[in-house]
Amino acid sequence: MNSGDLSENLAYPVVDSIDSREKPPLKLLTIMRLGLFQMGLGMMAILTLGILNRVMIGELGIPALVTAGAIAMHQFVAPARVWFGQMSDVRPIAGKHRTNYILLGAIGFTTAVFLAVQVMWKLGELIQRNGGWQWSGETYLWTGLLALVFVLYGVALSSSSTPYAALLVDISEEHNRSKVVGIVWSMLMVGIVIGGITGGILLKSIADPAIVTGGNIGALLITGKEVLTTPLESLQAPINSLFIIMPMVVFGLAFVATWGIEDKYSHFSNRSISSSRDDSITLGKALKVLTSSRQTGIFFTFLLVMTISLFMQEAVLEPYGGEVFQMPIAATTQLNAFWGMGTLLGVSTTGFLIVPRLGKQNTAKLGCALVSLSFVLIIVAGFTQSAALLQTVVFLFGLAAGITTTGAISLMLDLTIAATAGTFIGAWGLAQSMARAIATVSGGAVLDLGRLIFPSPVLAYGLVFGLQAVGMVVAIALLSRVNVQEFKDSTTKNITTVLQESLD
Repeated sequence: MNSGDLSENLAYPVVDSIDSREKPPLKLLTIMRLGLFQMGLGMMAILTLGILNRVMIGELGIPALVTAGAIAMHQFVAPARVWFGQMSDVRPIAGKHRTNYILLGAIGFTTAVFLAVQVMWKLGELIQRNGGWQWSGETYLWTGLLALVFVLYGVALSSSSTPYAALLVDISEEHNRSKVVGIVWSMLMVGIVIGGITGGILLKSIADPAIVTGGNIGALLITGKEVLTTPLESLQAPINSLFIIMPMVVFGLAFVATWGIEDKYSHFSNRSISSSRDDSITLGKALKVLTSSRQTGIFFTFLLVMTISLFMQEAVLEPYGGEVFQMPIAATTQLNAFWGMGTLLGVSTTGFLIVPRLGKQNTAKLGCALVSLSFVLIIVAGFTQSAALLQTVVFLFGLAAGITTTGAISLMLDLTIAATAGTFIGAWGLAQSMARAIATVSGGAVLDLGRLIFPSPVLAYGLVFGLQAVGMVVAIALLSRVNVQEFKDSTTKNITTVLQESLD
């Protein structure tokens, strides 16, 4: 086979003799069923970043940087996404390239999140015993174990979510991809809303946060003489129940979402040339392709900056509501519902109304600009200390985030070569996960820095939100340099060259 043949095969679908049957068109109910997996991920996001971080920072008094650092470990293992994406391209499990990776990963991350809660209680007991956060051998041990559990959570999540995103490429065509993205990511927001509301209801039994004057619980949380805390005994029962029920529901959703989809709808065997030849694109060669295109580097950088700027607030928004607005755990958990409803509206309408009119790239730019404005409004809300205003602004932030997400993800799928979908989805997942890891840690670190610089908690939190607003402006500048056609032309040539080297 010569280079010309390879180039033609990459430009057009390759008919595989093993499965040349025409696939049925995707129906709305099928796409919504597939979106149940994303709904489950939305619920898991509430458990980890909506509830665990609030409890650890606001109730147990674990320093913000320690909390954010431990939780972020599941995102620092993001390089595993490229490997799992590559493996799902070339190493099917029980005859399936995507489904069994998704289900095995779901078993792993639902188990890991429950284990994380149990380790969290051990740290809580240490804090109670010591009268506050103190570094010791035992503290290092349990903190390290908590980080390790989140590493396992991240590996399992990578092994599940990357093949899932590749499955979306496998079952969709370019003409309907933005609609598939809109529906499926809408289901993610539905999961966040359901998780926020369910979590708020199940956590109603936890009393409003008590004000402890002059306490020493969580030195980095002291806002000038007051610290929020809740007795450990009143936290354990409702939170343990929540972290048993919701992970079981999430796995059930993953099973229902994916069962039978790959066999019936996937075009993978018709498009992919890596599935028929295991040594055609190794991980090393895939990385060579990913780093040889100027456009890949620009988009990779855009994803990093955009994601960091969008998610630095994840580790601090609920503590912001508790500390500045005096909201109880149930109320700050339900902030995620307001954010999720806004994002749901943004995601569900963008693919149908905005992208067809503005295009994917301009849609992403519009979303970034609106997100930047939203962070300014979140800071303003802090000076009013009105919980109702904060809820409204968080809803608007969600709406802007939905527009940004849909535009960026639709563009990301366009910047994916069908012949190596798992590898490219893994690369984009790597960029997003590493950025979210950096964002989570940075949010906690900037908050702690803000406490040292400013006497007012509003200004300390405002430093985080202000940096996010600036970051979104930088993301817009990077996005202006992205050229989809240049990417497709250069990357197709690069894959042709890499495969030719393998055959030679």
